[in-house]
Amino acid sequence: MSQRTPDWLLERIALGELPPEELAAARARLAAEPGGLERLAKLESDDGATLAKLPPSQVGAEVERRRRVVEASRSLSASTPSRRWLPAVALGVPVAAGFALLVLFSQRELPVEPRPQQVALLETTRTKGLEPKLVIHRQTRGEPELLVDSAQARQGDVLQLSYVSGGRRYGAVLSVDGRGSVTLHAPEALTGPLELKSGTVSLPSAYELDDAPAFERFFFVTSDEPFDLDVLMESARQLAREPERARQEPLPLPPSLSQASLTLNKAPRA
Repeated sequence: MSQRTPDWLLERIALGELPPEELAAARARLAAEPGGLERLAKLESDDGATLAKLPPSQVGAEVERRRRVVEASRSLSASTPSRRWLPAVALGVPVAAGFALLVLFSQRELPVEPRPQQVALLETTRTKGLEPKLVIHRQTRGEPELLVDSAQARQGDVLQLSYVSGGRRYGAVLSVDGRGSVTLHAPEALTGPLELKSGTVSLPSAYELDDAPAFERFFFVTSDEPFDLDVLMESARQLAREPERARQEPLPLPPSLSQASLTLNKAPRA
């Protein structure tokens, strides 16, 4: 008989807050668990419904309050080993209200006697941490839609870009498209890289796809040290000159910079 996925791990699966191999394994176990996928869908639905009922100002205040509590709790973690703060994501409010992707934190009890498989997963997660990644949602008439790599998109789609720093201190978000254009999304000016925050953080403004053909590929470049944005943009322009390479190959960057990307395939607007 398969073991029931605990609630705290279900939240991390929903958010994607596990290293790729562990996330794939956790999802596979959940799919094999009776009612597992239904529990995941209900969690995601409940998070969205909760946020939709609250005014943005109240949600923002609560997020900030819980963030401070989480930071303060770190100093007590050694004396409270049976508790751990884990993030659960809630979908953003519509673009007209700022389309902010807000991260809510909830406290969950860990099992008193974790099973061996759970212990191994916990220890690996603490050691490896999260990898830097991009998260993209598309505004719809209902709930914002999470887009995965190679998802279909069209001119006029309104996107909210968010990042997970993975512990890196500095970063930048940019994109190249099928016309060879390069767009810097964050920071908003070439004055220096963005100082990254922990958790899942949305960029201040949503982004509307234009009529550039074929694709739009988004890059999240990170580092532990400040880096030259002009050099980064020039690397992106070099890659963008050859659309087929820009669609698949990484940015030509020095080893000190890490990169993650997500490509949207473009179709003409109906």
